[in-house]
Amino acid sequence: MPLSRGRARAGRHALELPAPYIAGSYAVLVWACIVAIIPFLYVLSTSFKETKSLFSYPPDWIPRQLYYGNYSSLFAEHPYLWWMINTFFVSLCVTAIKLVIDSMAAYALAKMQFAGKKVVTVTLLLSVAIPGTALLIPLFLIARSVGLLNTYGALILPPLANPLGIFMLRSFITSLPADIEHSARLEGASEMRIFLTIILPLIGPGLVVHAIFIFLMQYTSFIWPLIAVHDISKQVLTVGISSLKAIFTVDWGLISAASLVATLPIIVAFVLLQRYFIAQSLAGALKE
Repeated sequence: MPLSRGRARAGRHALELPAPYIAGSYAVLVWACIVAIIPFLYVLSTSFKETKSLFSYPPDWIPRQLYYGNYSSLFAEHPYLWWMINTFFVSLCVTAIKLVIDSMAAYALAKMQFAGKKVVTVTLLLSVAIPGTALLIPLFLIARSVGLLNTYGALILPPLANPLGIFMLRSFITSLPADIEHSARLEGASEMRIFLTIILPLIGPGLVVHAIFIFLMQYTSFIWPLIAVHDISKQVLTVGISSLKAIFTVDWGLISAASLVATLPIIVAFVLLQRYFIAQSLAGALKE
């Protein structure tokens, strides 16, 4: 017992860092927070100002009088709510479908043996290296030939072909001990049962990270939705906000209000789900 206490005390002393290092780390962290939050505060301040007041000198960082006209104009004169519904619908559909496809493909590449496995793996790996901008023209021609333009299918189907998530989940699955599925196979379990009842629960942290990654990528996607959809009733937030800019004038207050409202769902979701995300990530990292 005294020996174990001595080891624990020695371990704590080994983990102690020099005071200058800790102070420097906190200084860098505080500086990074300031740099990250200043643009957000500026957009917040701008959204409550009239555009003409933005060019006053000296500038008013804090509005003397809150102006709510930008928000009322945003929802009354523009289909902003419909853009938000479209964005959530497309992002959630892509996230759900990608989780199913990527997890099953990752399991096949990590744990199953089949003809042409190396060829499939190398082909998927090489496709990750192709820039997305290089695929815009052929993707547009294919979507036009099959009649997908100006439809929700044009926004949902192309992102499903991104194989990056397959390798992300494959790394989680390959880290699992092989004895688990071997024991299940000896007991007569099918591959689908092993995948659903054993593999998926064990890679929960990876699925959470992958889902957040997919949702954020789709939520902030701009180039492909701009090309694929011209119908204003099917546009997403990124394209809709960019259309608020007029030819000769820019209503920065209106654009700031639209940008701020667009970030609120992400902030609220992070605040509500961060404890579960961190808990699952730690659970996956600290398993013995």
